[in-house]
Amino acid sequence: MPPIPSLTPRLIVADADAAIGFYQSALGARLVERYADGSGTVVHAALDLGGPILALAEPDPEGHNRAPGSLGGTPVILNLLVEDVDAMVAAFLAQGGEAVIPLADRFYGHREGRFRDPFGHLWILSAIVEALTPAEIEARMTGSG
Repeated sequence: MPPIPSLTPRLIVADADAAIGFYQSALGARLVERYADGSGTVVHAALDLGGPILALAEPDPEGHNRAPGSLGGTPVILNLLVEDVDAMVAAFLAQGGEAVIPLADRFYGHREGRFRDPFGHLWILSAIVEALTPAEIEARMTGSG
């Protein structure tokens, strides 16, 4: 049982089985559970990303579950912190993801970029390359340091 409180993002995707395959190949996710209704519509799947759990389901207009494509995009960005961001970005792009903001070293000590998965969800894939204090980050941001 997860600790209380627990937060699990749930993505709505137009093709849950394709999304499961993408997240397994691109992010190294492990499928924990998958449930489909009598028509084959995936109503819940859970993927383990090495600690955080990501849930997903297919669109359901009655339940107000809408995929990003039906909304003209997504207002949510998922930030995934990993050890080897270069390898993860390479896998993400090779599996059909696209770069929105290229991977680069950032002033706040992260190597990261922003990417869109084939289902319309946005991800910041990130690794910490330099441990900085809040004061150091602010000095870099304002040009005073």
